[in-house]
Amino acid sequence: MKKVFTVLSMAGLLLATTTLFAQEKKEDKSKRPSPPAKVTETIASGAIISIDYSQPAVKGRTIGKDLEPKGNAVWRTGANEATIFETSKNVKINGQDLPAGKYSLFSIAGDGQWTIIFNKTWNQWGAYDYKMAEDALRVKANAGKAAAFAEKMTFTISKSGTVTLLWGDNKVDFKVE
Repeated sequence: MKKVFTVLSMAGLLLATTTLFAQEKKEDKSKRPSPPAKVTETIASGAIISIDYSQPAVKGRTIGKDLEPKGNAVWRTGANEATIFETSKNVKINGQDLPAGKYSLFSIAGDGQWTIIFNKTWNQWGAYDYKMAEDALRVKANAGKAAAFAEKMTFTISKSGTVTLLWGDNKVDFKVE
């Protein structure tokens, strides 16, 4: 009887430890310094567009100096995992074709114009494994000064299909049709 009790006790302890460990392994992404955000909109063409990203915060730093995007480097357009752009139907981005699907969204900042990159490898961390050969599309997007300072990077999608990136005093727009 002692053996049965010992075996059952050990099994119960093992099960409890495994369950606790598994729960601890699941990260609560909302607790990150750059928490997750998602915006979804059905645009005029009927395509459902969503952008799943993490929101870096300025926190008194200077974008382009202390924070990305810097110079002419490819940036994950957010923080943590690469930002994911998904469309339910084939669309045109600033007049260029992009097939329905899921893409990582990268960008290269410039004065008055940014390059927006839709990369076929959507499941990646940051831009560390970014490969230009995997780009599905690159478009130029208008960039200017935002009407109000955005502490946290934010995307919006209008019903008309205008996607806007706001961060710091930056405002970058591109059109999805």
